[in-house]
Amino acid sequence: MGVRVAAVDCGTNSIRLLIADAVDGRLVDVHREMRIVRLGEGVDATGRFAPEALERTRAALADYVELMRSHGVSTVRMVATSAARDAANRDEFFAMTAGLLGTVAPGAVAEVITGTAEAALSFRGAVGELDSAAGPFVVVDLGGGSTEVVVGTDAVQASYSADIGCVRITERCLASDPPTAAEIADARAVVRAALDEVLRVVPVQRARTWVGVAGTMTTLAALAHRLPAYDSARIHLSRVPFDDLLAVCDELIAMPRARRAELGPMHEGRVDVIGGGAIIVQELARVLGERAGIEELVVSEHDILDGIALSLL
Repeated sequence: MGVRVAAVDCGTNSIRLLIADAVDGRLVDVHREMRIVRLGEGVDATGRFAPEALERTRAALADYVELMRSHGVSTVRMVATSAARDAANRDEFFAMTAGLLGTVAPGAVAEVITGTAEAALSFRGAVGELDSAAGPFVVVDLGGGSTEVVVGTDAVQASYSADIGCVRITERCLASDPPTAAEIADARAVVRAALDEVLRVVPVQRARTWVGVAGTMTTLAALAHRLPAYDSARIHLSRVPFDDLLAVCDELIAMPRARRAELGPMHEGRVDVIGGGAIIVQELARVLGERAGIEELVVSEHDILDGIALSLL
């Protein structure tokens, strides 16, 4: 058996754990888990972590640390992304995470990484199982606070981290339930402005395959495939034609939250923000269709979490 590693990805909406064995340079899963903790709740408006958000995150990480101990993890890396870059009281977050992680690996601390580093880790995790002949790939990691867009084949050629995500767009633009036409139009305008910045840096027109990662993408895929419940095995590396993808996005955007909560594949922590994510996905599909002639989305269950673990090998 190879070395046993643990990776933690703490984003704006969720905190996720991967415990894996490194065998011949590849990962063999031991345990994967995701919890919605909404660490970034209100950060866009206040610039600070809310005490209750910090407590939700602490409780989840404490449980993850117990799992690391019970599984005999020897090395751990925790990455914090968009919310931790933005919060004025981030020192409280880092003190809490250092205290917990240090009980597994002395000196281990949560790292705030740049958008460029986040994009590179997402890319590595997302394309590891794909045939390079299908490249160049455009990998999109749609998170709660930011969206990373990366183009490359075997390595990153260009990337950009845009300050749009399902939580940020929802809090900023989509106050009503369901959102009004004016709110939706406002959200689209914000997303399009952000994508204009992406397109100045990332040559998406070179891409042949769009790979989407993270919870918004995988949930949309499950709904597009009309699955009765979330099924990772059926979602991973599945393909969603744009017609099906856009139709599901339209349905979710217009749907009241109570109806979204009834959908089998829908995690309760995504109910209120999936509409914002769907708007971002629709605008991405429009751009990639126009610029690159892409007509479908490939969804990967492997993403930045796998990239973090691979960085430990």
